Amino acid sequence: MSTPAIRVEGLWKNFRVYHERNRNIKATVLRGRRARFEEFWALRDVGFTVDHGATVGVIGSNGSGKTTLLKCLTGIYVPERGSVQIDGNIAALLELGAGFHPELSGTENIYLNGSILGMSKKEIDAKFDSIVEFAGLEQFIDTPVKNFSSGMVVRLGFSIATHVEPEVLLIDEILAVGDQAFQRKSTEKIEQFRREGRTILVVSHSLGLVQQLCDTVVWLEKGQLKMTGPAADVIAAYTGTTYGNFAREDASSRTRWGTGDAQFSTINIRNGDGHPIETLRSGEALRVHLEINSHVRIESPVVRVQMETISGELVWSTTTQRGTATLRVLDGPATAELEIPSLPLAEGTYYLSAAITDATGTTEFDHCQHWAKLHVVDGLVGDGGVVAIPSIWSVGRQRT
Repeated sequence: MSTPAIRVEGLWKNFRVYHERNRNIKATVLRGRRARFEEFWALRDVGFTVDHGATVGVIGSNGSGKTTLLKCLTGIYVPERGSVQIDGNIAALLELGAGFHPELSGTENIYLNGSILGMSKKEIDAKFDSIVEFAGLEQFIDTPVKNFSSGMVVRLGFSIATHVEPEVLLIDEILAVGDQAFQRKSTEKIEQFRREGRTILVVSHSLGLVQQLCDTVVWLEKGQLKMTGPAADVIAAYTGTTYGNFAREDASSRTRWGTGDAQFSTINIRNGDGHPIETLRSGEALRVHLEINSHVRIESPVVRVQMETISGELVWSTTTQRGTATLRVLDGPATAELEIPSLPLAEGTYYLSAAITDATGTTEFDHCQHWAKLHVVDGLVGDGGVVAIPSIWSVGRQRT
C-alpha cells in the first residue's frame, strides 16, 4: 500500500482567548492571579488522507478552521494532539509576501524568500528571470519592496512560491488576488501543476473554483470534519446546509448553489432574432439572456457565463468585467444579455452555466451549473474537437 502525500490523524489545535491581560509583572502581583482566558478549539479530531497527484479542496464557513489546518500542515502551528505527515517537499501559498523585508529590493527579497522556501542560490539563479517575468515586475525589480503596491507584492510572492516546484502545494484563498490577467496566469500555473501530477490542497470560498479544480472536497465546520468525498456531493451538502434550499438538481443534471443574496430568475439561450432555442447551426449568432433579482444592495457585481462540453470540458467563459456594460450596483431586478455574433462550435451538445459573484469572484451569490443545454448541428463532417474551423483540403497524386 503506497504512502499518501498527506496524512492527518486525530488533529486537535486550540488557542487561548483572553478576556483580560496582565500588561506587566506589577499587574500580575496586584491581581494575585494570571489573566483570565478560555480555551478555543480551532480543530477537533480532524483526520483525512490525500493521495499523491490528487487535487483536494477544503471548504467551510469563516472560522471553521481551514487556515489553521493549513498552518498545522506547514508546521507554523504545533497541534495539541494528533499527527501530520507529509510525503514530499512542500510549498505553501498562504500569506504571500509576509516574509519580505520592506527595505530590501525585489531582487534581494527573491533570494531571501527563495532560501526560506528551501531553494539554493544556484536554483534561484537559474529561475530568477522566470520569477520576475511571471510576476511582471521587470521594470521595478530593483526597487525597494516598501514602494511596491500590495498587488505587486502578492504577485512576486506567488511567483517565488510556485517556482519552488513542490511535490505538495498548499493554497489558501490566493487565486483571486491580482488583476484579471494575473488571476488567469495563476490558474494556468495551478493547472500545470495538476497535469504534472503534483499534490494540491486548496482552501477557497469560491465553490465554483473548487468544483472546477478538485476531485475530492473536505468540509470543515466549527473545527470538525463534517464530510469528505467527491466534490459535487460535498458541495451540494454544504450549500444545502449553509444556504438553505439554494442547492437543487433536476433530471437534466442542473445544480445550483450560492448565498442567495442575488439570484437568476431566467437563463435562456436565444437566436440572433431573440427567440428562445435549443438547437443552433454552427456559425450562427447566439444570445444568452439573463434576468437577475437582488435581495440586498450589491456593489460592483460580476456576471459570469461559461460553456462546457457534455463531458465537462470547458469550451469558453467570459465575465462582465471584460465589457463596458458593467453593473455598478445591483439592487432589485436587472437584466444582462451576452451576444455572440457567430458561434463556431463543432457539432455536439453543450452546457451553459451562469454565476453572479462579488467583485473579487470569491463569493458566489448564485451559481447555476448546466442550467441550459444547446445542440449544435451542421458541423463539418469528419472534423473533431469543439471548434468548427473552416478549411480546404487539396489532394492529388505526386508526379514522378
